[in-house]
Amino acid sequence: MRIAKLVLPVVALLLSALAFRDPVQLPAGQIPAKYKALAPITEGNLTVFPVVAAETYDTSGFLTLDEGMRRGEVVISEAGRAGLIRPRRGYQEPHPELLVEPQGDGAEVNRLELVNNSSRPLILLAGEIVTGGKQDRVVAKDRIVAPHSDPLDLSVFCVEPGRWTPRGEFISKDAPLAQPSVRRQVMVEHDQQSVWASVGRALNGAVAAAPAPAAPELRATSSYATTMENGAVQDKLRHFTVPIERDYSKLQSELRDQKAVGVVAAVNGQIIWADVFASPELFNLYWPKLVQSYAAEALTAAPGESHADRKEAQAFLDDWAGRRTSSESESGLYRRAEVSGDGFSAFMLTSLLPHTGFDVHDAKVAD
Repeated sequence: MRIAKLVLPVVALLLSALAFRDPVQLPAGQIPAKYKALAPITEGNLTVFPVVAAETYDTSGFLTLDEGMRRGEVVISEAGRAGLIRPRRGYQEPHPELLVEPQGDGAEVNRLELVNNSSRPLILLAGEIVTGGKQDRVVAKDRIVAPHSDPLDLSVFCVEPGRWTPRGEFISKDAPLAQPSVRRQVMVEHDQQSVWASVGRALNGAVAAAPAPAAPELRATSSYATTMENGAVQDKLRHFTVPIERDYSKLQSELRDQKAVGVVAAVNGQIIWADVFASPELFNLYWPKLVQSYAAEALTAAPGESHADRKEAQAFLDDWAGRRTSSESESGLYRRAEVSGDGFSAFMLTSLLPHTGFDVHDAKVAD
């Protein structure tokens, strides 16, 4: 009996340690065997390749930002100490207000405060936009936030230069996720000036693509989110999204045993991006935001006639080996790895929560 009393706590401790053990990561070059590109879906100058995986995982315990904010379980607010922010020379803004002048009330352009009051861990994706506060922001990095979290600093970038006045509480839109050219500056360059420059190009592209009567209204705002939600811009985006979503739904019904977990996107024949998730269910939650994001890139890019093929998409999925790898982690919660390769950057968000140890989201960005 005395032995049993000694052994049981030791066994429990060992099981607990195993549950929280960091997973063994495959070398970067071995990752691609997990992913397979399917036949392309094309509309205009946009092509997407659904991606299936050799193995999927249970992600039902995770919470997305949209769901958490709709339910009032995730709260984002201004935080920090403000300074004077001026876009760099040469920034292509479609309206004259170039100076943001914070009022010194403790708010800060590149930092917000987030609380997760949910009982589920929260997934944040780089490029997700929250609107409101003193200016619209975009999440800077993929991460997982613990359930019932204390207030934490959330790194962000501004995607609405020209405004520094309160406009209600922060909300998360079901769309948009920033388009790839903006997300790239957020994830790869990590630079506010570069983000502003990419936002300026995107806004100018939206003005050029929309019907002429909509131009004055579009030029009146510096908000990336407001521009992409404009009725005239949405009409243009639907030319891409409606046919692609229809063909994707048809493909899903034909796959039967295989379900898509991600997508490779190409514009004007150039592979630009891949987003892959741990499960079909998680991918389907993000799919409406993703297709809107890719469509915005196609809309604001110069039109072209070329289309990428399946072989090119598979080659993009097959090369994850890089010259340089860096990572950061929060013990027992997540690890985020960044790989710099020849002509690309890749990002892997791995859950370290008990009974997980898998990549929740892998993203690959073409240079």
